[in-house]
Amino acid sequence: MQYKKINNLLGWLCFAIASLTYILTLEPSVSFWDCGEFISCAYRLQVAHQPGYPMFAMLGKMFSLLSFGDNTKVPYFTNMGSAIASGATIMFLFWSITAIAKKMLAGKPGEPEDQNRTILIMGAGLVGALAFTYTDTFWFSAVETIVFALSMLCTAIVFWAILKWDAHADEPGADKWIVFIAYVIGLSIGIHLLNLLTIPAIAMVYYFRRGKNISVSGAIGTFLIGVLILVFVQYGIRGYTIKIAAYFDLFFVNSLGTGFWSGAFVWFLIIAAVLVGGIIYSIRNRKPLMNLAFLCISFIYLGYSSFAYIPIRATANPDLNNSHPDNAFTLYGYLNRIQYGENPLLFGQYFDAKVIDQTEGNTLYRKGKNSYENAGKKTNYVYDHTTFLPRMYSAEGQDPQFYRQWLQMSDGAAPTFSDNLKWLGSWQIYQMYVRYFLWNFVGRYNDADGQQSTASIDGNWTSGILDGGKHLPKSVVDGTTYTPLYALPLIIGLLGAIYHFQRKKRDALVVLLLFFFTGIAIVLYVNQPSIQPRERDYSYVGSFYAFAIWIGLGVIALAELIRVKLSPKVAAILATGVCLLAAPVIMAKQEWKAHDRSTKMTPHDMAYNYLISCPPNAILFTYGDNDTYSLWYDQEVEGIRPDVRIVNLSLFTGDWYIRQMQGKMNASEPLPITMPYDKYKEGVRDVIYFDDKKIPGSVDIKEVFDFISSDDKAAQVQYQSGDFGNYLPTKNFKITINADDVLKNHVITPDQKDRLASVMEWKYTSNYVTKENLALFDILAHNNWKRPICFTTTIGNENLVGLQPYLYKEGFTYHLIPFKPDTATHDQLGKINSLVMYDNMMNKFKYGNFKTAKFLDHESTTMFYPVMVTTFLDLADGLVKDGHPDLAIKALHKFDDVMPDINPGLEVADRKIFMAQTAYGLHDNVLANKFINSVNNYIVDQLDYNYYLLKDNNSALDLRNVQYGVSFINAMVGITADNHQTALSAKLSAELKDYSNKFAPVLQRQQQ
Repeated sequence: MQYKKINNLLGWLCFAIASLTYILTLEPSVSFWDCGEFISCAYRLQVAHQPGYPMFAMLGKMFSLLSFGDNTKVPYFTNMGSAIASGATIMFLFWSITAIAKKMLAGKPGEPEDQNRTILIMGAGLVGALAFTYTDTFWFSAVETIVFALSMLCTAIVFWAILKWDAHADEPGADKWIVFIAYVIGLSIGIHLLNLLTIPAIAMVYYFRRGKNISVSGAIGTFLIGVLILVFVQYGIRGYTIKIAAYFDLFFVNSLGTGFWSGAFVWFLIIAAVLVGGIIYSIRNRKPLMNLAFLCISFIYLGYSSFAYIPIRATANPDLNNSHPDNAFTLYGYLNRIQYGENPLLFGQYFDAKVIDQTEGNTLYRKGKNSYENAGKKTNYVYDHTTFLPRMYSAEGQDPQFYRQWLQMSDGAAPTFSDNLKWLGSWQIYQMYVRYFLWNFVGRYNDADGQQSTASIDGNWTSGILDGGKHLPKSVVDGTTYTPLYALPLIIGLLGAIYHFQRKKRDALVVLLLFFFTGIAIVLYVNQPSIQPRERDYSYVGSFYAFAIWIGLGVIALAELIRVKLSPKVAAILATGVCLLAAPVIMAKQEWKAHDRSTKMTPHDMAYNYLISCPPNAILFTYGDNDTYSLWYDQEVEGIRPDVRIVNLSLFTGDWYIRQMQGKMNASEPLPITMPYDKYKEGVRDVIYFDDKKIPGSVDIKEVFDFISSDDKAAQVQYQSGDFGNYLPTKNFKITINADDVLKNHVITPDQKDRLASVMEWKYTSNYVTKENLALFDILAHNNWKRPICFTTTIGNENLVGLQPYLYKEGFTYHLIPFKPDTATHDQLGKINSLVMYDNMMNKFKYGNFKTAKFLDHESTTMFYPVMVTTFLDLADGLVKDGHPDLAIKALHKFDDVMPDINPGLEVADRKIFMAQTAYGLHDNVLANKFINSVNNYIVDQLDYNYYLLKDNNSALDLRNVQYGVSFINAMVGITADNHQTALSAKLSAELKDYSNKFAPVLQRQQQ
């Protein structure tokens, strides 16, 4: 069979194997994090968060149509879009590896194809492509609706295309591949920017193929040109095209009186004219390189034109319309993620720096009614402690404390450049890149977050080779995410890399550049400040893709090693077989259980529970990604509870979002926000500071709102600059309660009327009021109990603005109810509206196959399982307190029926002990003993492992686990003894004595 036919058939075989793998393990519904937003935006062609993903949205829309009207199947088919794109990525990876291997093993010109060489080339392609198929990071993105699957497809196509050009560069018309690459790069900008990082590697391929006198200096020069092209595409084409368009628009709209986008359109026409003129000039004057450059820029712009989707759809005002980029200035800020702030790269401050001066920067513009308006000036700060290549720069939240903890710096020590480099090497490069790399090619203990420690098991890498002697906890070795790979893929890949550099240094350098720019270069560019909301391994998948090429070439290297003893054909077959077993087969076997999401429904059902917890027509305040995006999906795609208005407080800081909330959405009427846009638009009341005027007593929230939103200079303070601004004169707020309004709007039932307070008083908890607080005050002042006000139970305390005494759980939400404050209750957020909550949780909630799913991801086990435990415990205790013990025990049995018996951490174990105590109090000893045994098994498992560490003098000993573990056993001894569980109590007592003795040295030292 001809080489080309074999190559094509095996490439498609790789596509089939990979696609089938991903489809079999596909998540059937929405996933956590950004997926809910992406599915919603694809399905209804809406505007996702910055920097926008228009091409991804349009392709997602195409796959969503395969649901044929069954909206519950939309996410399955958009997820399938990722699966098929990922399968195609594997196919192009196979063809890329075979192209590189063929070039490396090329015989003399005109020499017939050698069968042994063909076996080696195809074996290399199969091993490398299938190994990447089963890598942890790539597989994770392949089974959900996320941009990284399609982004990797673009990367794979571009790299394959440059190899295709390399093979045919001497033929007429070969440069069409370069133009094709430019077009794919342009399209990829509408999916994700990672594809741009292939440009330096592409430049080197071009130089090595077309360069007349190859030299080190020429290679360095070409590399720098490649970086400049990358910068030109990223900042010139992608960024400054829109920035210049914005200033053209400013001139045309404000000076010439034309409509919005008129100036931008003129600028786009100028670009088109320059490109067309350049192409014509280059043809007439026979300048092929210039012609190629103009064609490439034109096709990048053609692909990039997918971003026209963003202002078009923003102008249509869809429900999800992030930043509302309907004008050129907002679009530029949207593309450049201005909302997320800027990280310093080459020069900037240390985290302990003090501001010593500030200067005015560029004027900020916002869209007015008929023209662009001045929204103030950007402020630039001058710091007293700066450095080249700042890495430890963030003074936000706990970041300074984490820097000091990580580098073991004393509290008063000032960071030095040496500290800066240590942080770069140990945390940014090792902890947040190398660790991820080792997950994929060495193995992994579990999927717990491991950002904060290099020594802990959680989130760390392991080969598994020496794990047998480590006495690892059962919770780890029996877990679905314990995936030791015995470092075999890494060894094969390193062997392939060494061999590649020995045989074809230039080609190896190209792969190395791809590996570097999609890995370490991202680390340097993104400059992550400190602990991230989640592990970021998905950002570096292109780097793992490059390493998979070397895994494939490892087959050839191994064959070279063993052909000394064997015939070339046997060596080729044996090397291929051994490497297939050592990489893709082992990886598939180990990783499958950690990626089979085919039965997981937790994101969908947790979102459903949030929505179903709300009374009719409620306003639901959320904050984080995982208590917002899945809710958007449930509402926007499946139409679940369209009457509930979801308000994300992290977005409520934007004037565009407040304005959206003043309009109708789905079946939800506009929010009772009375402020006209001019009172909260960008640059107006961005922050209002507290200035205590010693006002006695509490002030009605409406009076407070009217005062801080007043344009009267008498209600404002004048700053040194001469500007006036509002201020908050008191933190003591109140709402006078009209019982008839509360009853009429069904906030409470008639039999709860005697619990109503006459006045609802609370203290605001911040020293300033930002836009989201201002809008919330407006709602509180003017709602008059017409719409229920709810907060998700996973929201941070700082977002509750001091309303805790009046918040009552009704499931996954707190409902604002003006009952008299329960001052005897220590846990104000543990109060419940018991019968409403019971009905929600027992009769309405869904539990996401929690108990039966083959795989539960990190968010399911560490975020939502603890929420479930706490919610059921609060329900049971609240029912007991309200005189419903029969319902309380039913609630505990419901938990046992629908929730798996797992203990993700000490907090869950603690809650389950309280559950057991409640069950004992309700005379259900069997259930209580089950909870006690569950916790005890977990604690014993943890203590046994820590005792092994103690005997080994291992610094990884978790003293907190030891202290709490022993105290938990002690508590269970008392609880079981008090409830006459003699045998269980005796067993626990023996354990307590044993572990108290074993850990006596460290426990006593801690007490001292």
